[in-house]
Amino acid sequence: MKLTIERLGHLGDGIAEGPIFVPMTLPGEVVEGDIEGDQMLSPRILTPSPDRVRAPCPHFKACGGCLMQHTSDGFVAVWKQDIVRTALKAQGIETVFREIQTSPPQSRRRASLSGTRTKKGATVGFHGRASGTIVPIPACKLLHPDLMAAIPALEQLTVTGGSRKGEISFSVTRSAEGLDVLATAGKPLDGSLRIELAAMAERFGLARLEWDGELVAQHMPPAQRFGKASVVPPPGAFLQATEQGEAALLAAVVEIVGDARRVADLFAGCGTFALPLAAKAEVLAIESEAPMVAALDHGWRMASGLKRVMTETRDLFRRPLYPDELKRFDAVVIDPPRAGAEAQIEQLARSSVPVIAAVSCNPVTFGRDARILLDAGYALNWVQVVDQFRWSSHVELVASFSKDQRANR
Repeated sequence: MKLTIERLGHLGDGIAEGPIFVPMTLPGEVVEGDIEGDQMLSPRILTPSPDRVRAPCPHFKACGGCLMQHTSDGFVAVWKQDIVRTALKAQGIETVFREIQTSPPQSRRRASLSGTRTKKGATVGFHGRASGTIVPIPACKLLHPDLMAAIPALEQLTVTGGSRKGEISFSVTRSAEGLDVLATAGKPLDGSLRIELAAMAERFGLARLEWDGELVAQHMPPAQRFGKASVVPPPGAFLQATEQGEAALLAAVVEIVGDARRVADLFAGCGTFALPLAAKAEVLAIESEAPMVAALDHGWRMASGLKRVMTETRDLFRRPLYPDELKRFDAVVIDPPRAGAEAQIEQLARSSVPVIAAVSCNPVTFGRDARILLDAGYALNWVQVVDQFRWSSHVELVASFSKDQRANR
């Protein structure tokens, strides 16, 4: 059957009339293939889009790590901006969009990889597209070269500590001191395995190796730099995917906060925003995970030239910051997980905080939360889309909200 692709879905699949979902296609393309249910799984491109390009990575068709290498950077930039526009339009919201900030190839500093034992050794890589098969990625164009250099170490860890029947998962993060590796679903630790793994960590120069929640080796604390502070996140802790993406998000947040003297950073993590902001403002950093709060606090205490940073371990979903607690702040930064922060946003909407810097990784929940703020008298001044998950359907953004304080008098 022949079909014409009408648009892209938010997950990157082409959509034809029906709807029929067609992977790795672009609007305007004419495709042919067999249809199973609502999908054409193996399309033949009869009329290619002018935006179609040759994928830079030889693993693209098999690997599930990237979705959009078959199209131009310009097309992806417009598409990602439109994902956010569409989410806002669904809430009746229009605003100014700044130029998208996109991280370059080979810049991902953290990744989740899988490993499995084979007869000849081990395979480490990403899962295949819509498959449980692990695809090796020796020529990956996504990961930072330091992460690529870690694959031999991960293969050896898989051979030594992986089960013959299952997969082992690795969370790998680049730091100035070396790689921070968190392994899960490996063999249970015993004395001999611990010794073998520790020796491997030393041989491959890993900064830290944690095995199913137990620290096996730490050659050097794997620190991350947040402004003037050096922070050692707990194993597996959240970190922005690229240095360039973090810098773009931070620059937008700093601009929104401006000259605020007292700032609340909600869902603060290990201090991505709180610690740089402390160069000019007193900050209250709130995070639900106690180990991340401890890392942030230690980083602040060891730094010099920063204003006071207070920390609090608090579940903002169940116990949001209320208006009487918010009234002492000149600005709020909020960076919730994908579910958004409806309970906290409702309290912010009732508050007198003049400026809000909202960071989001989900345009749909951001649109919902933005609608709540706008209905309470806030203005959405602009949105900055940041694409640090290159060649994926993932979108991040920063938004500037403000409230005219005369309306509260």
